[in-house]
Amino acid sequence: MSQNARIFRSSFSQSISGPSSSEECSPLLPHVLSYEKGKDKDNDLAILENQDNIIGDEEFGGTEARRRLEKKLVRKLDARMSILIVIYILNYIDRNNASAARLRGFETDLNLKGQEFNTLLSILYVGYILMQIPSNMFLNYIGKPSIYLPVCMIIWGAISCLTGITHNFIGALMTRFFLGFVEAAFFPGALFLLSKWYTRKELGVRTAMLSCGSLISNAFGSLIASGILEGMQGKLGHSAWRWLFYIEGALTVAVAILAIFILPDFPATSRSWLSEEEVRLAEKRMTEDVGVGDKGETEGHGHVRGLVMAMTDWKVWWLAVALTSMVVSLSFNAFFPTLSATMGYDRTVTLLLCAPPWAFATIVAFAVTRHSDRVGERFWHIAGPLFFGIIGFVIAVSTMNTAARYVSLFLMAQSYAGFIVFLTWISNSIPRPPSKRAVALAFINAFSQLGNIAGSYVWPTGWGPSYRHSYAICISTNGLTIIMCYFFKRHLDSLNKRLEAKEEEEGRSKGFRFLS
Repeated sequence: MSQNARIFRSSFSQSISGPSSSEECSPLLPHVLSYEKGKDKDNDLAILENQDNIIGDEEFGGTEARRRLEKKLVRKLDARMSILIVIYILNYIDRNNASAARLRGFETDLNLKGQEFNTLLSILYVGYILMQIPSNMFLNYIGKPSIYLPVCMIIWGAISCLTGITHNFIGALMTRFFLGFVEAAFFPGALFLLSKWYTRKELGVRTAMLSCGSLISNAFGSLIASGILEGMQGKLGHSAWRWLFYIEGALTVAVAILAIFILPDFPATSRSWLSEEEVRLAEKRMTEDVGVGDKGETEGHGHVRGLVMAMTDWKVWWLAVALTSMVVSLSFNAFFPTLSATMGYDRTVTLLLCAPPWAFATIVAFAVTRHSDRVGERFWHIAGPLFFGIIGFVIAVSTMNTAARYVSLFLMAQSYAGFIVFLTWISNSIPRPPSKRAVALAFINAFSQLGNIAGSYVWPTGWGPSYRHSYAICISTNGLTIIMCYFFKRHLDSLNKRLEAKEEEEGRSKGFRFLS
C-alpha cells in the first residue's frame, strides 16, 4: 500500500476516534474533523474542496490492472442491478392498474361516486409519503437491500391481490393506502442503492435505466392490461378487473422471490459475489468520486445526524419543491388511458395506443441521460424535455384533432426524460455523507408525492374531453420547475467558483465540481 494510502486511512480513522499526536495527519483531516463536529459554515464544501486522489492504484497492480478490474466490477454490478428495472415495472403496474381497471367496470362494481375514484388514486400517496424517510434510514442502517427491498415487494404484491377481492369504497381505500405505505420502500431505496455503487459520471444512465422501468410499465402495462381485461371477463365468476389485480400482484410476488438472490447489498456489506479486491475497489471508487468514503457512514452513529443535516439544508427543500411542481405537470401519467380515450377509439384500441408514446419516451430518456453524463451537465437536459412537454400541452389545449392530440401525447411522455435527469441531479448535488443522502433522496421523493395527490384532482371528468384547465395547470407547473432549476444551477455554479478559487489559493490540482 502506498504511503499516501496509509496516511489517508490513518487520518480517516482519526476522524472517527480522534487524532493522535503520534500519527501523521493528512491535509484532509481538519476538514473531516470539523465536518464531523458540525463547525464548518458549509459542510458540503468542507469535505469536497479537498477531494484530491490520495490513494494510488498500487494495491490493484497498477493503473491498467485497476482499469480492467473496474470494468469487470461494473459489468457484474450492472447485471445484478438490472433486476431493479423489472421491479420498478411491477411497482408502477401495481400502482397504476386502477386506471386500467376503470375501463372495465371498476367504478361501477364498487359503487364509486363523485370524487371517490380520485380519492383512491391520491390515498396511495399518503402512505407513500409517510414511509419513505424512515424506510431509507432503516435501509442505510441495516445495509441489506437484497433482503429488505424484496420483502417489501412481496408484501405489496399480496396487497395488490387483495384489491381484487374488495367490494366497496372503504375496502379499496384501505388496500390502496397500505399499498402506497409498502411501495414507498422501493424507489428511494433503489436510488440510494445506485448512489452507493456508481460514480457521478455513471449515475445518470443507471438512474435512467431504473426510471425507464416506469416508462416501460406505461407502455407494456397497458398491453398486459388490455389482454387481461379482454380475455378474463367472467372467468371463474370474477370480473376482468379483479383478474387484473390477481395476476399482476402474483407476478410481483414471484419476481420478489428471485430478487432476494440477485440484488446486491452495499459495498461495505457485499462479500458473497465479490472478491476482497473488488470490494476494496468499489469502496475506493466512491471515495475518489467526492473525497470521503461511505463505510464510516453506514454504521448506526450516522443515521440520526444525517436526518438533521438533510432537514436543515435549504437545497433539499428547494429541490423538493421543484420536483413537486414537476410531478404535478406529470400527473397526466395516471390518466393516460383517459386522455387516449378522448381520441374516440374503443377500449382495446385506446389501451394499445398508450404504448407507442411511452416507448418513444424511453428512447428519449436514454439519449438525454447518456448525453447528460457524457458532457457533465444537468440543467439544460432537464429544461429541454420539460419545454417540449409544454409544447405538447399547448397542442392539446389548442385542438381536438385526432392526429394532433396523439402527437401531443408523445411530447408529454418524453418530458419524463427531464424527471429522470433531475433525480440524478439530486444525488450529484448532495453527495456526502451517505446518511444525509439517504434522507435527502427519501424526503425529496416523498415531498414530491404531494404533487401526485394534487395531480389526482387535476383531471376531473367534468373538464373533459378537452381538459384545457388541466393542461393549463401542467404548463404553469412545468414553467415553475424550469425557473427553480435555473436558480439552483446558478447556485451550484457559484459553489464551483468558490472551489476553484480555493484550489488556486492553495496551489492544488482540480478536484470535485458540482454538476450544474
